[in-house]
Amino acid sequence: MLKTTLALASLFLFTHLAQAQSIEDNFEGNGNINSWFGDDCNINTALSNPVAQGINTSNTVLEYHDVGGPYANIRFDAGRNFDLANYSTFSFKIYIPSSGLTGNQNNQVSLKLQDGNLGSPWSTQTEIIKNVNLDQWQTVSFDFASDPYINLDPNSASPLQRSDLNRVLIQVNGENNGDQVLAYIDDFFYFDTLQTVVSFDQLIWADEFNYTGAIDSSKWFHQTKLPAGGSWYNGEIQHYTDELTNSSVANGELKILAKKETYTNQGVTKQYTSARLNSKFAFKYGRIEVRAKLPTGAGTWPAIWTLGKNISEDGAYWETQGFGNTPWPACGEMDIMEHWGTNQNYVSSATHTPSSFGGTINHGGQVIPTASTDYHVYALEWTSEKLVFSVDSVTHFVYNPPIKDAATWPFDDEQYILLNIAIEPGIVGSFTESAMDIDYVRVYQQSSNVSIKEAAKPSKPSLKAFPNPVVNHLNIDISGISGKLETLSIFTIDGHKIKTLKPLVNNQKIQVTNLDSLAPGAYLAIFEMEGQKQEVKFIKN
Repeated sequence: MLKTTLALASLFLFTHLAQAQSIEDNFEGNGNINSWFGDDCNINTALSNPVAQGINTSNTVLEYHDVGGPYANIRFDAGRNFDLANYSTFSFKIYIPSSGLTGNQNNQVSLKLQDGNLGSPWSTQTEIIKNVNLDQWQTVSFDFASDPYINLDPNSASPLQRSDLNRVLIQVNGENNGDQVLAYIDDFFYFDTLQTVVSFDQLIWADEFNYTGAIDSSKWFHQTKLPAGGSWYNGEIQHYTDELTNSSVANGELKILAKKETYTNQGVTKQYTSARLNSKFAFKYGRIEVRAKLPTGAGTWPAIWTLGKNISEDGAYWETQGFGNTPWPACGEMDIMEHWGTNQNYVSSATHTPSSFGGTINHGGQVIPTASTDYHVYALEWTSEKLVFSVDSVTHFVYNPPIKDAATWPFDDEQYILLNIAIEPGIVGSFTESAMDIDYVRVYQQSSNVSIKEAAKPSKPSLKAFPNPVVNHLNIDISGISGKLETLSIFTIDGHKIKTLKPLVNNQKIQVTNLDSLAPGAYLAIFEMEGQKQEVKFIKN
């Protein structure tokens, strides 16, 4: 079998340099959006703020006035295609006075993405709709990785899989009606890439299966012990065995074979056999790649996945080594590939955590027409910030919860790899056997794990910031620190740079303004004085 060489793979698959480029407009001359346009809608991008109150006391806003056009909206072209797989959230502030409405439409605002290069851009549309309140400023966020979206063409791929979207439309109170809407919009903000180098360029573990016979016992463990009660989870009806007939290596590939056969083990007789392999290797963060061809047959359930090394599952490899102290799902589970024979060619990825497990809401997938007739690369990129799942480098699911705690993010500890084919109770009667063929399993990490957050680590203790939480204007007390302040940068709490500012210094205080465009959450303000970096953590309301 022809394998991709490791040297070549490291050149074009794993080194990504992304430069942060925000798209924003505060309608006071500090933005980079120059193409706002109204479709059946009057628009004023320099209106004096008529309701300077609450979270928005800025001087100037955009006025949106739908005077009855059935498809009224405002829009702009970004000048580049959005990289939704890396950053998927758009936000802005909106105020809708009840006195400016007619009719009885639902009070809502939608953000639509289209390919503005086409003659019929609406044919490419994907949309998120959010309910809003009247007579108050509010920040509305649209996350195409986690919010429910609507594709105008139901055959369109998920937004995260697309690279053709470059136009933004904002529409208030829906379309195809003659009602009037007055609204004010401010502080549109989006940044689509991270100012960091993600270089999964160091191969730290692999099995290329360039041998013949049984699996390499120094790398893999056969998990065969039945759970209590004599049946595997999810009602599965197979025995997992260590027989060569169920897992063996030949011709440069691992074959895991699910079979219909009577087999007795541990005092229990079952009518199907398969194999479940645990890696004797566990790791934290990196890129996992498995090149595989999947089995067929309604009732087959192959999986490539990971579990926390600390799982307390009787019979799992790391449990036998004394690490099992955490039950599922608190240990965390990352499903890189699952395929159900009842839904041939649909490949799914998911996460299981205490906040969502079993029939988890955290999942995504794509159709691979040749999933069982050709090899494909199933991959997961795992960092401290997010999980990115893909097939042949096409992303279909990103898991990046805004709050990362024990309930949502048990992914800061080591995990190990599992390969298996399960058999569901509804297995088709004509099934005899089918295999998952695996060309290789590889794990890469960064050769240098210095993140922006680490590189910008302050040499002195963090200073006091007030008010904290902050809405717009932040003060940082720098009493006792001398020197010239050049710039100040805002980072997310995970160390991703959002913007660089030129703040004022007055009476031993750094004064940072115009923070109202930030989405609510935790941030770091990092600056340098006297050659020493300083860090202040603050919360944005």
